[in-house]
Amino acid sequence: MKIIENYKGLPKSIYFLFLVQVINRLGDFVFPFLSLLLTQKLKFSMATTGTIVMIASVVGVPASFIGGKIADKSSRKLTYILGQSFAAIVILICGFINIPNLTVALLIASSFFNGFVRPTISAMVADLLPASKRQMGSSLLYLGINFGVAVGPIIAGFLFNNYLSLLFIIDALTSFIAVIIVLILIPDTKAVKHVGEDRIEEKEEKGNLLQILLKRPFVICFFGVDMIYSLAYRQCSFSMPIMMNKVFGYSGSSKYGFLMSVNALTVVALTIFVMHVTKRFRTLTNMAFSGLFYAVGFGMISIIGNSYLLFIISTVIWTMGEILGATNFGVYLANNSPRNCRARFGAVGELISSIGGAIGIFGAGKLIESYGINMIWRVIFIIVLLGAGLMLTLQYFQTKRVEQKIAHEI
Repeated sequence: MKIIENYKGLPKSIYFLFLVQVINRLGDFVFPFLSLLLTQKLKFSMATTGTIVMIASVVGVPASFIGGKIADKSSRKLTYILGQSFAAIVILICGFINIPNLTVALLIASSFFNGFVRPTISAMVADLLPASKRQMGSSLLYLGINFGVAVGPIIAGFLFNNYLSLLFIIDALTSFIAVIIVLILIPDTKAVKHVGEDRIEEKEEKGNLLQILLKRPFVICFFGVDMIYSLAYRQCSFSMPIMMNKVFGYSGSSKYGFLMSVNALTVVALTIFVMHVTKRFRTLTNMAFSGLFYAVGFGMISIIGNSYLLFIISTVIWTMGEILGATNFGVYLANNSPRNCRARFGAVGELISSIGGAIGIFGAGKLIESYGINMIWRVIFIIVLLGAGLMLTLQYFQTKRVEQKIAHEI
């Protein structure tokens, strides 16, 4: 029970945002099934489906920058409400039409408007919480996401096979419920400020996004190292199923599916415990631990042979890295972003993760083709271990820099 008490005493708006995340992800029916929807129901070819999925993924990147700028310049709450509402409206229309090309256009539009939401929520959490409580707040919302993800796809699978129109309609309705919660129960957070020396890096700054970023070389370095982490994490959806098929043949796909269930259950079961154990450490220390878990969890795959039990253990280990990375990434950005640029910094983080993932897929494909599947796990072990060391190095130099700033201001 003491572990649960870590989440007590947070602002009410954080608990409402947790509820919003649960509802949104519980009803996130359409996009997890997008490839199947395009091929099986809308009858597009695999090549066309790949292009559509790529476009739907890419359009969220500029949207996150647009949404981030609106959230920073105007209102976090209004940005969320507009983005989520428009995304829900176009998804709702899909439930009442049977025109494949129009459905695709609407799905891409929904993905675009969803891009407004992610950096906005991150900025709201940063606004609501002082630096000392952000890790708990971020982990609570991360847990909410995974509660929804653990249940939503089961419902979505049933609707996909039996009631396709309801797949779109219920997805949209859950988004509208989330919007209503934000509209009625969560005040605009932009004006919330917390004063203290730990906020010295969060003072408002003038200039455009690039100018402000260039004044913060540590943040740029952090983005660079996190790109390595994104490169590694992407292998769970790209190289892992290939590995499963190589090792287990015909049963590889089902065994891979079970590993993904292990991943989701580990997140739900261990997030609170991991946060309790690591809350005493600095954010970059936790990011270094994330890299170590990735290195061990992914690296051991190259030597475990055909032991499925060890694959399960490997999944639990790299999922620990996922938990620490997902919950501390946003905390670091919040603690090192100007108050008037939080959402846009979050948008840059989204872009960096996407680039890292894309490089991970491209590089893994080349490595597997040239040297075999085992090579990718050895490479991941080395580069992520290097990334963990760079996180600790970054912490050392940034801590010295902050101490010098505080001393100078005194």
